Amino acid sequence: MKIRNYLFALLSFGFFLNPLAAQQTAPPQTDARFYDIIESASPERIEADIRKLISFGTRNTFSDTVSQTRGIGAARRWIFSEFQKISKECGGCLEVFYQKDFVEKTEGSRVPHSAWVVNVVAVLRGTDYPNSYALMSGDIDSRASNTMNFEIDAPGANDNASGMAGTIEAARILSKYKFKHSIAFVGLSGEEQGLFGGAGLAKYAQENNWEIVGVLNNDMIGNIEGVDGVISNRDFRIFSEPTPANESEGLRRARRTVGGEVDGNSRQLARYIYKQVQTYMPEMNPMMIYRLDRFGRGGHHRPFNDLGFAGVRIMEAHENYVRQHQDIRTENGIKYGDVIEGVNFEYAAKLTAVNAISLAGLAWGPKLPEDVRIGGAVQPSTTLQWKESIDPNIIGYKLYWRLTTSPTWDNSRFVSGVNEFTLEGIVIDNYYFGVAAVAKNGSESPVVFPYQQIRRR
Repeated sequence: MKIRNYLFALLSFGFFLNPLAAQQTAPPQTDARFYDIIESASPERIEADIRKLISFGTRNTFSDTVSQTRGIGAARRWIFSEFQKISKECGGCLEVFYQKDFVEKTEGSRVPHSAWVVNVVAVLRGTDYPNSYALMSGDIDSRASNTMNFEIDAPGANDNASGMAGTIEAARILSKYKFKHSIAFVGLSGEEQGLFGGAGLAKYAQENNWEIVGVLNNDMIGNIEGVDGVISNRDFRIFSEPTPANESEGLRRARRTVGGEVDGNSRQLARYIYKQVQTYMPEMNPMMIYRLDRFGRGGHHRPFNDLGFAGVRIMEAHENYVRQHQDIRTENGIKYGDVIEGVNFEYAAKLTAVNAISLAGLAWGPKLPEDVRIGGAVQPSTTLQWKESIDPNIIGYKLYWRLTTSPTWDNSRFVSGVNEFTLEGIVIDNYYFGVAAVAKNGSESPVVFPYQQIRRR
């Protein structure tokens, strides 16, 4: 009886038939630096930045570019100067530049006249993987009821001075640290007219061979009073598409047998952010929304998704539509307009912290495991395999599995010294599986879903 119980214990914990497993002790699961990052997010600084962005009157993409005090030109020059100021304080740690594309007026478009769409980019260069990027973006531009009206006041306090202020604040916080991957803090233009800024930067990233770990697009992170009657400073949403828009026909065919209809790289990024928040900010309630964006609407992560990059939208959970895309006015006792009174700065600081700990985790972590494969048909076990890494930063791998109906990775097993492992007693038919790389400091990469099956020679 004792021998049988001992063998059952070995089987249950996956030790059986795995002689290559050199180490089974995972590194620490929490990192105190993340708590310092959370505490550093300042509501006061975010408020000051939102007020400054509002002071430009309108930030419509096609508004004045010459004035020093009004319009999109003055706004982007101020953002550029803020990134430069942050860089000066950290000894020149940020590479600040403009990225731009010319957009021409066409019939039926939201382009009232041809103009340059200009993004502001600040890169905190990584020490180990300088061409691998975690990216946080906010939108510079604003709009009134009629997006073609580029002269009327459009303060855009929440949409999206809040996201832009959060991006600047995250740059202030994270510039005090060194990271293995690069982090790009970005102000994008032309969102309201057709996601032009995101499309331009995504193309720029592709042409310059950027390896993007994830794009965190922040669009409206300051409102807590919803038209649904809910007031909450804890709920927020993470939108992510299920699978890459540009994936191959071969991968689509593979899903019919392997599964993974909700396991693309953007969905794994959403789960990664969810896990970071659950670990370090448990008072917050992240809602993973299984949709590219809000129904019938779009955001600046989409152009990156179109090119196959992992990207999500982070935003408030309870929207107030009388404060979005509205001329400032009062009708029937209802005040319309996206003004400063509709922004909760404490909440915006919380969502800035959500971004900051997610960016830091990605940038401190290892690179994604490569060539992840799976096998285990017609047997009571599941084998995962991945490309052997020579990266000294990687101490091992976490094998994850979950029921096919679960939204999160609920079970895991750490292994090291191997690039293949068999989970005994876990039937492949009942679960989904994935692999994440683990660094010496305990940080992990997002999970990689194994679409390919192991082929034995």
